[in-house]
Formats: sequence, structure tokens, C-alpha cells
Amino acid sequence: MKNNKSVLSAIDEYIAAFPEELQERLKKLRATIKAAAPMAEEKISYQMPTFALNGNLVHFAAHQNHIGFYPTPSGIEKFQKELSFYKGAKGSVQFPNDKPIPYGLITKIVKFRVKENLVKAKRK
Repeated sequence: MKNNKSVLSAIDEYIAAFPEELQERLKKLRATIKAAAPMAEEKISYQMPTFALNGNLVHFAAHQNHIGFYPTPSGIEKFQKELSFYKGAKGSVQFPNDKPIPYGLITKIVKFRVKENLVKAKRK
């Protein structure tokens, strides 16, 4: 397993591979997730920056026209109404690169996922 420093530098390298304006959005998204889940471990999973706490919490990835946010199907379902303005699928949502990212909503989703994973871990 990689040590934490190499994982963090891998995420930094991931972000650095994109144009500067997109890097700023990715950095702010990462900081938003980190603030909502301070105990979560950062790693690269499925070639994407990932936050994990008793299993994967959320992933994010930059694409040509959007940033993909992957809070699992339960995270999408719980916030379906708020996310209805965005394209998405069962476990993902797309935030267009030319529109503001709803960081407050992301905070709520991440906190929901933290609670969900902690409850799941207690049951085991």
C-alpha cells in the first residue's frame, strides 16, 4: 500500500494535469469534500481521486465538459431533488464546467455518505 504522502502527491498530479481554471475547481471540490469528511482517507481508486472512510465515500473526476461527482447510488437518491438540475446516472452527477459547482450541496452529500458508512461499519 502506498504511503499517504505518495497518495496525496498522486492526487496533486491528477489535478495538475488539467488546465488552470479547471484545477481551481478541482482543488476547491477536494477541499470541500475534505472539510465535510476530515477523517476520510484520500486515495486514487478507479483512476480518480477518492475519499474513503469504512469503504469508499465519494470519487470525483474531470472530463472535457464537466466534473463528475460519484457519491454512490444512495447519495444520488437521497439528494435526487437538488441534483435534478444536472445530468447524471445511478451513482453519478455531472457539474458542467461552465456553471458554478454547488459546493454546499456537495458538503451535504458527503456528510450523508459519512453517516451512512459509519452506520454500516457499526452493523458489521
